[in-house]
Amino acid sequence: MNEIKKRKKPLFLRVQWRRFSKLGKRRKNKRKWRYPKGGDSKTRKKKKGYPTRPSIGWRNDKRIRGKINGMSFVKVENLNQLENLKKGQAILISSVGKKKREEIKKKANEIGLIILNKYKKEKNELEK
Repeated sequence: MNEIKKRKKPLFLRVQWRRFSKLGKRRKNKRKWRYPKGGDSKTRKKKKGYPTRPSIGWRNDKRIRGKINGMSFVKVENLNQLENLKKGQAILISSVGKKKREEIKKKANEIGLIILNKYKKEKNELEK
């Protein structure tokens, strides 16, 4: 059976960001995509050899969109939210401190949930 995989997309960055500091040469948050409005802009005209523009054709397959590793997930912020979930569901532990994260991990393992953002080693374990 053919698996549907996410297609690798280019980074859609602002035109000439490498040239000017104010467009993001030293500030990454300024590099985000802006539509090229120049009359003779090669990017706007979709000339070969120039950066690609974002368009509807770059969108991912509907069956994959909004999933991680092909799995739909539920955001979990506390232990009460784990009670509604069933075995085999995927979760993302978000906006939680270290102590609560450990509690959620233990409970999720007991239930049999899949944790998508499980970190391999916490800082504490690295120091030991």
